[in-house]
Amino acid sequence: MNFSEVFKLSSLLCKFSPDGKYLASCVQYRLVIRDVNTLQILQLYTCLDQIQHIEWSADSLFILCAMYKRGLVQVWSLEQPEWHCRIDEGSAGLVASCWSPDGRHILNTTEFHLRITVWSLCTKSVSYIKYPKACQQGITFTRDGRYMALAERRDCKDHVSVFVCSDWQLLRHFDTETQDLAGIEWAPNGCVLAVWDTCLEVVYKEAEKNPRLALGRLAFPPPRAAAGPASTTESKYEIASAPVSLQTLKPIADRANPKIGIGALAFSPDNYFLATRNDSVPNAVWIWDIQKLRLFVVLEQLSPVRFFQWDPQQPRLAICTGGGKVYLWSPAGCVSVQVPGEGDFQVLSLCWHFSGDSLALLSKDHFCLCFLETEERVGTTFGRPGDHT
Repeated sequence: MNFSEVFKLSSLLCKFSPDGKYLASCVQYRLVIRDVNTLQILQLYTCLDQIQHIEWSADSLFILCAMYKRGLVQVWSLEQPEWHCRIDEGSAGLVASCWSPDGRHILNTTEFHLRITVWSLCTKSVSYIKYPKACQQGITFTRDGRYMALAERRDCKDHVSVFVCSDWQLLRHFDTETQDLAGIEWAPNGCVLAVWDTCLEVVYKEAEKNPRLALGRLAFPPPRAAAGPASTTESKYEIASAPVSLQTLKPIADRANPKIGIGALAFSPDNYFLATRNDSVPNAVWIWDIQKLRLFVVLEQLSPVRFFQWDPQQPRLAICTGGGKVYLWSPAGCVSVQVPGEGDFQVLSLCWHFSGDSLALLSKDHFCLCFLETEERVGTTFGRPGDHT
């Protein structure tokens, strides 16, 4: 592994474009677009206020910048730098903004989750969707971009509605039987929709053998920069056979919204694994075998897990805990990697390049790129598949 130089960053806002050619990062109210191959600045955009969220369109031609405090969204074009779009939600306010899969519609969620407004960049038309639930991840799209699932709260009950993205018409609607739905996510093959609750439960709905949703499949390298090689001699994983005792965190009962239940989950790109984090066991990542519906491995860290994300090309999971290391797991084993540098670079988040050859490591005020050799096998301290670590 090799690492790039360190660049300035604000609010952990750093994302690769879907086509892998560009890297967007934010420094307060400025949006910086870099070439992934050279890391040279291609475009520098200035927004009206400090940027709180960025997102690329699926075709990498546009990027939106959301300023929630101002209720504004600004959209920039890479092909036509002089063009830009401004969306003002006015008194309705703004708490979330995202692209539709076609990259020509923007979905804005108003304050208090009263509705979702769908703005068309092509026709300037506006559509409205009611009853969105205020939860961790309430909107998810199938990989082919044809359908959107939306978490809803109606009559004090949780529901999920499935919409057709071409015209935003309702296709399916069902009760999730959850107590307090926290999030939803489609599996990469589009046939399974995971719904997680805040009461330590994960439930799922599966399409019938010949589903009406005719879903297809859609798959989710820069030169090596001058930097020192990574070192893995200072820490390692130890193999432990079941049963094992994990460190648990008792929620504070007299505090609002205590952290309990499934706080994060992600499917591997090949549909074989599901990674979850239970907020009551913050130091552990649970990896489940979806084919056999059983626990495959548990990775227990010394510190609470801040973030994890799958390699888009293979079942390889990157994990960060807010320290100076990044952790990589695959069915062959796992390894910890020290991030080099003179300062104290604390990895708070990360994101993969779509090729799986590199990933961006994000700290509070900076970011750098980590380059993985394509022929490299992850792990220097291996565990056998199925071992509980």
